[in-house]
Amino acid sequence: MIFDKLNNAKQYYKLDENLKKGFEFLLNTDLKSLNEGKYEILGDKIFANIQSLLTKDKSDKKWEAHRKYIDIQYVITGNECMGYGIYENFKNTEKYNEDKDVEFLEGKQYNYINVKEGEFVIFYPNDVHAPMLSVQKSENIKKVIVKIAIN
Repeated sequence: MIFDKLNNAKQYYKLDENLKKGFEFLLNTDLKSLNEGKYEILGDKIFANIQSLLTKDKSDKKWEAHRKYIDIQYVITGNECMGYGIYENFKNTEKYNEDKDVEFLEGKQYNYINVKEGEFVIFYPNDVHAPMLSVQKSENIKKVIVKIAIN
């Protein structure tokens, strides 16, 4: 997991060429003007999902992990709390859905991070996460999740 401000994204370009392309999309796109939906950057290798949603209480969290994609979760407007933990400290509650590239888990060893407008978190496949949580109270946020294929 990596947490930082989008202004610092260029320092992560060296990690992976596709990660760089995902960050370039975030840096060079007027994200506030985009409607909800899927935006292809490089076909199924790199794409972005724009979401507008209402954050929920931490008691309603749902832990998830992915196997095929890295997530860059960037908060466009508002504040979001995200839970995170190490995959080995969780166990499956639902069978992995290959079509949606998601599995749901439960665990007791985790942390939270508050992500403000202009900040991002990168979740790798070994990073279990619980997104869309309220910082203090439920609020409307707009975010983008850039999905980057790992193969």
